[in-house]
Amino acid sequence: MEVKGVELKRLELMARKVRRRILDMAYAAGSSGAHLGGALSIVELLVVLYGSVLRYDPKNPNWEDRDRFVLSKGHTGIALYAMLAEVGILSQEDVDSFQKNDSNFTTHPIIDHSKGIEFSTGSLGMGLSLAVGAALGAKKKNQKNRRVYVCIGDGECNEGSIWEAAMAAANFELDNLIAIVDKNLFQMSGKTSEIMNNDNFEFKWSAFGWNVVDVEGNDIEQLLYAFNKYKMDGKPWMFISNTIKGHGFTFSENNSAWHHNVLSKSQYDAAVAEFEGNG
Repeated sequence: MEVKGVELKRLELMARKVRRRILDMAYAAGSSGAHLGGALSIVELLVVLYGSVLRYDPKNPNWEDRDRFVLSKGHTGIALYAMLAEVGILSQEDVDSFQKNDSNFTTHPIIDHSKGIEFSTGSLGMGLSLAVGAALGAKKKNQKNRRVYVCIGDGECNEGSIWEAAMAAANFELDNLIAIVDKNLFQMSGKTSEIMNNDNFEFKWSAFGWNVVDVEGNDIEQLLYAFNKYKMDGKPWMFISNTIKGHGFTFSENNSAWHHNVLSKSQYDAAVAEFEGNG
């Protein structure tokens, strides 16, 4: 598949807007802080999904035959909200209420189909099972065009429930299920390699009966090429998305302190200056 320059530029601009919105939302959250690192690492993935891959209608978010997206690493809900605002499903008022009293837009997503949020997530290890259920349901309803996409964290793969779901997906031949591991190499308490080493991910997912594609997850063009490899062949699909935690800002990149933290004014100002300088 040849990626046209105009399409690539459109998605790159979208990613830039989403990344800046995440930064602004994190700063506006004040002392509540935000899971900035893992949110920034999945920006390009969300942009490719919502900007090119997913079948959905922003004006009809309850469309029955829409694709489903599950953010299993639900602590990065700020990234999903920013993306949904960019495509016109959430309003500026919705975004401004992030982490405020009585808001429905909390750290972890709360199910609301009218707002484009398919499932409540946040308890790590649940999302892949939810996606398996949604994909199996689509099969049983003979909804041949519906796909289910799920983003899980590399640290989240420490959870045994992930591997139970992986085995079930292959057993039920859920080729309408596409999972993406955000392999940013960090989790809450440090490097994944030092906590629960997940090297040889390709071999492990393949051994569970999945098609596996390795991709540079902060590269929009490479993500587009990778998703173009997808086909229905009787097996679920796993995209191992190699990313940089905190991608886009020097202070947060590859820094586990920004798994969750409070953004100071000086940090925010420096990030804005860096962002505008890279424009």
